[in-house]
Amino acid sequence: MNVKETSQAIQTGAVSLGIEIGSTRIKSVLITKDFKTIASGSHQWENQFKDNVWTYSLDQLWEGIQDSYKQLRAEVESKYHTSLTKIDNIGISAMMHGYLAFSKEDELLVPFRTWRNNITGPATDELTDLFNFNIPQRWCIAHLYQAILNKEEHVNNISFLTTLSGYVHWQLTGEKVIGIGDASGAFPIDEKHGNYNEGFMKEFEQLENVKKYDWDIHEILPKVLKAGEEAGNLTESGAKLLDPSGKLQNGSTMAPPEGDAGTGMVATNSIRKRTGNISIGTSAFAMVVLDKPLQKVHREIDIVTTPDGSNVAMVHTDNCSSDIDAWLQIFQDFAERLGVNLTPEKLYETLFLNASKSDPDAGGLVNYSYLSGEVITEVSDGRPMFVRTMNSNFNLANFIQVQLYGAFAPLAIGMDTLTEDEQIKLDVMIAQGGLFKTPVIAQQVLANALDIPISVMETAGEGGPWGMAVLAEYMQKSSEISLEDFLDQEVFEVPETMTLNPEPEGVRGYAEFLKRYQSALPAERIVGDKI
Repeated sequence: MNVKETSQAIQTGAVSLGIEIGSTRIKSVLITKDFKTIASGSHQWENQFKDNVWTYSLDQLWEGIQDSYKQLRAEVESKYHTSLTKIDNIGISAMMHGYLAFSKEDELLVPFRTWRNNITGPATDELTDLFNFNIPQRWCIAHLYQAILNKEEHVNNISFLTTLSGYVHWQLTGEKVIGIGDASGAFPIDEKHGNYNEGFMKEFEQLENVKKYDWDIHEILPKVLKAGEEAGNLTESGAKLLDPSGKLQNGSTMAPPEGDAGTGMVATNSIRKRTGNISIGTSAFAMVVLDKPLQKVHREIDIVTTPDGSNVAMVHTDNCSSDIDAWLQIFQDFAERLGVNLTPEKLYETLFLNASKSDPDAGGLVNYSYLSGEVITEVSDGRPMFVRTMNSNFNLANFIQVQLYGAFAPLAIGMDTLTEDEQIKLDVMIAQGGLFKTPVIAQQVLANALDIPISVMETAGEGGPWGMAVLAEYMQKSSEISLEDFLDQEVFEVPETMTLNPEPEGVRGYAEFLKRYQSALPAERIVGDKI
């Protein structure tokens, strides 16, 4: 579309909005019917560690959503000289799982417990044994059952339990629903029936620790919807909550709220069985859409679903890029002291490109990017830690390279279970995330780390909210075409991708690094216990 056509589309509301609430950024993306991004807005925010729990303030959540939308609206007015007052379709996605429990008066009972918390170990052990199905620590049901085991008073008063995307959607529409992909992190899903696993629910209800409560697990969880189904409409109060200026009209059709893993699959066209994608950010996760069940239960592999309900093997790591961001901020501060003003993009590009001069094994350096605990490596309370010996080749290139090596290490360890133990074969994985905005460097490290070709799409840095906007747009076509065909035939008709193959020397070098990394993990665990 040209500027005039885009302006007309905005005036008539022929646009879709995707909002994704990530762990460090709340991003809004507006697309037209041809799936092109015409405006965006973002807001930076951070979690807080309070009372031994990682959390976010809901007041800060709404400030961030409003600020992100305000920036998007301003860009629309600046570029297209028209006001954004109508939006056909809206979709909300957010970091998956965690714990948001509300009373019958709709009051939040305890501060939001995020996916980053590793405080539900006893609950996950018991539920995994009960179901013979892996229950990760970050899932809603794990948090609920751990609260029961802890005998927390608030459990008596629970009327509604949901995820972050489900909460925001509820406030905008009044509907207590959830997309099936995000729902699969609330409670295990039965792929055949497209709903919570009824057998597991009955087993949960029969637990002695659960019987004493008046609530019913069926009633406190949100209703499950698949991609393409309508999930309510933006209410008048919801429109004012999203856009306090009052310009946005109510009535927009709302898509089922989804998790960031689901929007990542959409943004990388990884919905069909035997396809896979990797999302890299504060955390990291690899997703492989399964064409058959796994042979056994693996504690490091979660079974979730695509937004249209197919089972997915998910390798999730609690840590990834946060430590890189922290170290690069040091370089930013130093540059400013020298009077050099660098944009974040230029800073990352400069240092990442320098990493191309590193030794294949990162010079014998080791880095643990653990801002929090890490389930895959059995680290209960993480501490970022950089280690070198007197013989290490300690220079800038190796230092930056080991930041990337360390960020991907838990993912590489988890992926070994899929490729080695389960013998899952992948021709290529499609990756997305901010680290790939600088071309080649992080992509090549990831290919070497996993020993799998890695493709990056044009939308690598902005995939999640755009993917949610595409899901919102899909509601108009869901009666005519499946989601996978919709993505293949209409959205990614001519995809722009770049694929890098593993480099033999880089694969060997990363293997040497990973051997050192795993050998020294006991030290990382001790530091977490002592400091």
